[in-house]
Amino acid sequence: MRIIGGSNKRRVLKAPSGLPARPTTDMAKEALFNIINNHFDFETLRVLDLFAGTGNISFEFASRGAVEVVAVELNKRCTDYIAKTAESMQFDNIAVIRADVFRFIGRSRSIYDIIFADPPYDMRDIRLIPDMLIRNKLLSKGGWFVMEHHGSLQFDSHPAFLEKRKYGKVNFSFFSTQQEGTGIPE
Repeated sequence: MRIIGGSNKRRVLKAPSGLPARPTTDMAKEALFNIINNHFDFETLRVLDLFAGTGNISFEFASRGAVEVVAVELNKRCTDYIAKTAESMQFDNIAVIRADVFRFIGRSRSIYDIIFADPPYDMRDIRLIPDMLIRNKLLSKGGWFVMEHHGSLQFDSHPAFLEKRKYGKVNFSFFSTQQEGTGIPE
């Protein structure tokens, strides 16, 4: 696991063994951040990373200069690792919150330009996440929600769905409340 771009480009991240997380592959992460880079100015972004795991995505946004990155994760070992690593890299733009993601979504009053979620692939309520984020108005107008998920999961009929991208075994579905069904230009 490594940081692809920004102030800590090429920095290798070594998470402790046994963390209950499945970090996004470097290939998929690089493709995702190329897409985001073509649509957003990182220096203005407020980002929410749900099911943050190792903090892999949070560190990438922080390295690229996001204004604020909120990493939400329930597992204490994961949040301890994210906080310690953020401090060692001097990422003062990362806030780590140890919480159940569904409760956090229901209670949060903040608005984010990009929300990324990488829930466990076998999570029972995974299909509820896009609706919860939209209903609780956590996504800014024109902002994106990106969810990493198993390839068998389809969101094509969701009203806020933009498109699905696949990189190896990693699948990302993109949603936006502003650009219903328009897709993401290359």
